[in-house]
Amino acid sequence: MDPIVTERLGLEHPLTRHLSDFLTDLSNAGASVNTIRGYRSDLIAFAAHHGEEIGELTAAPVRAYLSEIAGLAATTRKRKRAAVASFCKWAIRHDLLDANPMDRIDTIRPPKTLPRPAAAADVAKVLNAICSRRPRKDLPLDRLRDRVLFETAYVCGARAAEACGIYVEDLDLRLDDEHARIHGKGGSVRTVLLDDRGYLTLLKLYLARVGYTHGPLFRASINGNGGPLSYDAAHHRWTRYCTAAGVDIDIHQLRHAHATELINAGVSIEAVRRRLGHASTETTQLYTLLDDKIADAEIRAARRRRDRAAR
Repeated sequence: MDPIVTERLGLEHPLTRHLSDFLTDLSNAGASVNTIRGYRSDLIAFAAHHGEEIGELTAAPVRAYLSEIAGLAATTRKRKRAAVASFCKWAIRHDLLDANPMDRIDTIRPPKTLPRPAAAADVAKVLNAICSRRPRKDLPLDRLRDRVLFETAYVCGARAAEACGIYVEDLDLRLDDEHARIHGKGGSVRTVLLDDRGYLTLLKLYLARVGYTHGPLFRASINGNGGPLSYDAAHHRWTRYCTAAGVDIDIHQLRHAHATELINAGVSIEAVRRRLGHASTETTQLYTLLDDKIADAEIRAARRRRDRAAR
């Protein structure tokens, strides 16, 4: 039994055992820790709303639940619906449901929004607030780790959780052909080129100082010989560094900034898609729209200069 599900719902709840089995199967199938944590949280919330036996899980209670959370953001509601849908598919496969209630529930389509990349100068300001690319020999190891961690997310276009999950074995540092394996969503793996010489110098310095030959590349200070730094810890530390630098950048904007820089440099959509690990080019295309926004801003600025000159 999943201890968190049991604690939150209680052993007597009709769905406790089924949710625990579902999460166990997810784990056995190789789902990431973040995926399991997300499904657990969303399904506990649904189970708190629907307290009947799993055989009573029809379209009606699902609609009622979605109506109850109608005030949440569309992206949040889509995620919660997806968690319930995944659980229902699992229940069908295990003969716990005769029909899938989600077949009668409309999908939720959040409005598309443009990503918000951070300016390269602002990113550099935060990174330099952690330490320079030529750190002092007495620099605390956790600050060197943090600089390499966040710069890895930036130069690879990786999600912060993906950067936290990199192992030493994922690095191939053969001269002039340096690469890193990034473990993404759904068990996907992609290989990204490491072509920033200054970053590579810093990465190799970090490896020399920590002496890691295998295992997690970025480890928690309180558990330096064990597991990787968690996403929550990385997010907290990034926020603190942003405050110190006087810059407001969400950690996910590092990825957006990298993608936008590639698009502006003329890199193809397909190449950017593969580097970011997007399942389709539809998501990557948003960065070209952002590029149009930048072009529009330049055109407006040029028009204003022309108008001022004509006065």
